[in-house]
Amino acid sequence: MRDRLAVRGILRFLLAAALTSVAGCTSAGRDAAPGPTESDSAPPSLAPRTAAALRAVEEATGKAGSARITSTTVMGAMLSTKTEGTLDWAGDSTGTLRITYTGGELAETMRKLGTTTMEARLLPDAYYAKVGARFAEQLGGRHWIRYDYDDLDALPGDSGTYLKDQLRNTAPIPPIRLLLASGDVRAAGEEEVGGVRTRHYSGTVDVAGLSDAALKKQLTEAGVTGETLEIWVDDRNLLVKKVEQARMSTGLMTQTAYYRDYGVRLSVEQPPTADTQDFEDLVKRQEGTS
Repeated sequence: MRDRLAVRGILRFLLAAALTSVAGCTSAGRDAAPGPTESDSAPPSLAPRTAAALRAVEEATGKAGSARITSTTVMGAMLSTKTEGTLDWAGDSTGTLRITYTGGELAETMRKLGTTTMEARLLPDAYYAKVGARFAEQLGGRHWIRYDYDDLDALPGDSGTYLKDQLRNTAPIPPIRLLLASGDVRAAGEEEVGGVRTRHYSGTVDVAGLSDAALKKQLTEAGVTGETLEIWVDDRNLLVKKVEQARMSTGLMTQTAYYRDYGVRLSVEQPPTADTQDFEDLVKRQEGTS
């Protein structure tokens, strides 16, 4: 029974690992906390010039449509990962990611199951995660797990809806929207990042003090109590780098992400049906044998 419970937990962990790799700590959906459209609607403490600059970054990054991403994420002693891939948000969000488990308690669990890296594919209908051969033996021999976005609503509390929203909205603009909503942002000068000249902005977010009710609710449900955020943008107003550190109910989460090759073309193939198992079917099977 313990093994069945462990498998069930890992199935959900594979989903959460993808979420943090794609969205990090801030994960406002496409319709949650939209950026203001008038300069005088910025929070009172946010300088109009800074607010206008951030809105230009939000607009340019959103319109770019796609980019390559490299990120590292640390979730306390629980897990650390490195992610490389490409995300497309021009229409329905799609993407391909390679997530490497680099440390932490959950990474050790995955190593024991013969899985140190995971390939992930985001398609309009579902999110797919590939597991190693040893873990696949516990899943009926199939290597791909399919997470139907609508099935995520069945997860406990509001976590399923939260995951569903984030996996279907992959544009890297949530940190910009959160900085706008926080009202606590400063221009930190110009810096070179990977050979690119950038403008640096930093801010602090007190979730309890956010004026945007939808964003405040979403972050609270995700266990986030406060954040520090830094972004670097180029002369085209495109996000180049993000450093995000969040205080969460489970500990400190830190993510550093780099974005490049905006507008890159991406084609994501659906994994073979014969090698794919539905997450919902796996959970029902596990519950039926527990």
